[in-house]
Amino acid sequence: MTKPRILFMGTPAFALPALQMLHNSSYPIIAVVTQPDRPAGRGQKEVAPPVKLLAQKFGLPVLQPPKVKDPSFLETVYQLKPEMIVVAAYGQILPKAIIDFPPLRCLNIHPSLLPKYRGAAPINWAIIRGETKTGVTIMHMDEGMDSGDILLQQETAIDAAENYGQLHDRLASQGAALLIAAIGRMSAGTALRKPQDESGVIFAPRLKKETGRINWSSHAGDIVNLIRGLSPEPAAYTTLEGKTLKIFTASAGNDDVKDTPGTIGEQTDRGLAVAAADGHVLLKEIQLAGKRRMSVDDFLRGHRLNPKTILG
Repeated sequence: MTKPRILFMGTPAFALPALQMLHNSSYPIIAVVTQPDRPAGRGQKEVAPPVKLLAQKFGLPVLQPPKVKDPSFLETVYQLKPEMIVVAAYGQILPKAIIDFPPLRCLNIHPSLLPKYRGAAPINWAIIRGETKTGVTIMHMDEGMDSGDILLQQETAIDAAENYGQLHDRLASQGAALLIAAIGRMSAGTALRKPQDESGVIFAPRLKKETGRINWSSHAGDIVNLIRGLSPEPAAYTTLEGKTLKIFTASAGNDDVKDTPGTIGEQTDRGLAVAAADGHVLLKEIQLAGKRRMSVDDFLRGHRLNPKTILG
């Protein structure tokens, strides 16, 4: 079976295992399309996307159009004549002119069990909303937002202590392997397309700064899910003595609580207790503005807290 000529489109670290596996499997990758370099960090220096760096390592041509709808980029795609386009967290919605062009169409790796969690942040929201399972979907792209027909899906359990970063890496690898299987079926003409059930759609909107603000009047389990779903970045946060306090690791203790939500309690071997609506949230790893990330034990060695301090 002849392997199709592939145009790969992706930008962040999530797309790296897919590009790596396509390269390792000797698929003819005719070019890699990624977002333009962006200013980042305190110095606001131009930083290349992770996919660009890996593509350069493999000696692949790299394209960085500001907008994929630009006629000049469309002409480039037509000249490359890809037989298939593979998309993994590229960052722009593709126009119909690109989606319909390759004979084997466009495949997308989406880290959820579609139709659940369509949108920009499916991994984060699955954890934040307390899901116990998720997965990856290889989708036959259309013009909608993650609304195309399903080619393959694979489910995975979400561990109760797993955070966004850990689940992200697992799903990226899982999605890469599933992609290779889907391409094989597409190439052989054996792929079956299943329309998504629109009654089951759940959206996973782009994260905003306010998303990470902890409401200590919430249930302890919900607060811990928020912390897990945003760790290690962008991180859930509260305020301590007027400064932003990021929280990376915590657990829930469903014991009796009489203090005002947000009140700091005792330091235990499980973490620093903070009152919530129905128990305590036990903080384990934190970062105060201007300081490094550290364990609560290390933080308390150098920071004296006033009794009954209230966070938020």
